Amino acid sequence: MFRTKRSGLVRRLWRSRLIPDTEGEDGNGKTSEGCGDDLFGYNPEKIPKTELRSATYSLLKRLKEKALDTLLEAVESRGGMPSDCVLISRTELRLAGHVASPQLLVCKLYRWSDLQHCAQLKPLCECKSFGDPDSPTVCCNPYHYSRLCGPESPPPPYSRLSPNEEHKPLDTSMSPDAPTQSHWCNVAYWEHRTRVGRLYTVYEHSVSIFYDLPQGTGFCLGQLNLEHRSSTVQRTRGKIGYGILLSKEPDGVWAYNRSEHPIFVNSPTLDVPNSRTLVVRKVMPGFSIKVFDYDRSYLLRHTTEADLLDGPFDPNSVRISFAKGWGPCYSRQFITSCPCWLEILLNNHR
Repeated sequence: MFRTKRSGLVRRLWRSRLIPDTEGEDGNGKTSEGCGDDLFGYNPEKIPKTELRSATYSLLKRLKEKALDTLLEAVESRGGMPSDCVLISRTELRLAGHVASPQLLVCKLYRWSDLQHCAQLKPLCECKSFGDPDSPTVCCNPYHYSRLCGPESPPPPYSRLSPNEEHKPLDTSMSPDAPTQSHWCNVAYWEHRTRVGRLYTVYEHSVSIFYDLPQGTGFCLGQLNLEHRSSTVQRTRGKIGYGILLSKEPDGVWAYNRSEHPIFVNSPTLDVPNSRTLVVRKVMPGFSIKVFDYDRSYLLRHTTEADLLDGPFDPNSVRISFAKGWGPCYSRQFITSCPCWLEILLNNHR
């Protein structure tokens, strides 16, 4: 019997899944840690392979051949190649007697086997699902989503101003609704204490910062030359990979970790106000975090004192280190001890 191209695409997509025959195991047949009770947090019963296959095929058969091609390219390149949205009607699938959204199913199938709820997902800013919850269609390209980084501790007490001060409008230079500016940030790349290359100016609402990609545009760190790099820097540069996606969004600046290694982040709006303890957040691969919050930045403007930090400091800057952490919990006390790191200098027209 001759196989159609469509049936071949469906088979390849089914074989590319992370979830094995039954839930509770990862792609290597081992139990996943922190997965919750079951596929979507309902009960500890395992999902039979036939039922999982039925739900997956029910989803895939709704996609046109071109959409299947796009989905397969995204899955097989693990997000390394730019890909279009894979749009499908906003319908629900049946699984284990419960309903599951298309984006939840594909993200669990191909990216995070421990994913339980749509609330854990964030569409990337260039995805057509971003900012439009009422659209009749939804994107089911798993690499158009990131996982939200949850707080490691209770939110810091940012509202330390008087009630009158708290309700003042945002600084117009910081507001996302401010008049269009020539650029919204500059990016500096550092290796220990040495800045490598020129400042990279960002005009678009998002920018990819990576080591080396076959396609796509952005800030390519692999092209920056420097004499006499240490072996530590060389090894860390090799871990940058797909790097990060940095985006300016209505509520602040977000960083999405596209690499296969963690990144470490610090900014004034992540720190505890009036505390001399540096807060450095670890962001795992596939996760995103709001690295700069506009509202919190306004509230902190009159309360935060700049600590005596080693290296360049700007109260409206964000620091991101690749693969290596720094601060009180690490042997590296200052970010200038990290092999490869970025400084995001926000343009606020101060």
